[in-house]
Amino acid sequence: MANIDEYGGGQGPNTQVLVVTTNDIPGYRVDHVIGEVFGLTVRSRHIGSQIGASLKSLVGGELKGLTKTLVESRNEAMARLVEQAQARGGNAVLMMRFDVTEAADVGTEICAYGTAVVISPAA
Repeated sequence: MANIDEYGGGQGPNTQVLVVTTNDIPGYRVDHVIGEVFGLTVRSRHIGSQIGASLKSLVGGELKGLTKTLVESRNEAMARLVEQAQARGGNAVLMMRFDVTEAADVGTEICAYGTAVVISPAA
């Protein structure tokens, strides 16, 4: 079984800003909508991983080095999203999504975005 820290992501159990992909959070109400927040990172692939990926593509299978890099990049973008929400006074992000695009043939741009809000437990 793969190590979740290498191939997984998302928030840990002790977070100050809850991030969800849903429009609402059961058991909570939205008290204030702050607005869009995002976290962005652009990563280049180093020559070693590109050569390794090219060779691996000849025989097929998972490109584990590139998978790890993408997981790290997504986690970094999400951490920056959380920082932005917290800096603007939010304690949750609704409708979080990732957008991944190629950046001028030199790397990959990963953007985590969503709506920062202030939530409280529903009465």
